[in-house]
Amino acid sequence: MALRALIFDVDGTLAETEEIHRLAFNRAFAEDGLPWHWDVERYRDLLAVTGGRERIRHFVAMTPGVVDPGDDRIARLHQRKNALYGETVRAGACPLRPGVADLVRAARAAGLRLAIATTTSRSNVEALLAATFPDELPDLFDPIVCGEDVAAKKPHPEAYLQALARLGLPPAACLAFEDSKNGLAAARAAGLATIVTPGLYTAGERFDGAAAVLPDLTAFDLASHGRSTE
Repeated sequence: MALRALIFDVDGTLAETEEIHRLAFNRAFAEDGLPWHWDVERYRDLLAVTGGRERIRHFVAMTPGVVDPGDDRIARLHQRKNALYGETVRAGACPLRPGVADLVRAARAAGLRLAIATTTSRSNVEALLAATFPDELPDLFDPIVCGEDVAAKKPHPEAYLQALARLGLPPAACLAFEDSKNGLAAARAAGLATIVTPGLYTAGERFDGAAAVLPDLTAFDLASHGRSTE
């Protein structure tokens, strides 16, 4: 079946966002008077849990001596983290990963549809896209499935299943792009062939079942994937 759409993850795939998220979490904690600090190694472990609120809850549950701040405070912390993240991204501190912009434009020129399937917050996605594709919005990616749209986050396939349903296309007509084992598992469970470009926090993970594992998308040849790999 001919390739008709590309479906992208966001964090770590379109851009190396995770370090900006980590710093924003720490700023939100400090502003709220909490003595929490997530260093790189701790954050790498916490990324096994998808979703910012879920990540905070996991940290609280798994860290001896940490008092549960309650769901309302966790929600406020997450909202503030997203605001801090958005400020940083809008300031131009988070460029696209190598090859992403060229691939997106080549796909558009080839008549392919572009979609996003992520379980990060919509505000985070909008901030990144506005900063990195300012002249090509609002319809560059359609559909955009975000964390608010799903009941189950990656590695559950719901985000990808929703994207496929909104595209009105079968998995064999689409190709997914991910950076993590959780994302790969979600895409594969939805039946999608998947290209993985490991990021800063996922470089040591295993990507069994990926159609290809590349250092970045400068090495990706769209012409060679004109037909599905499934």
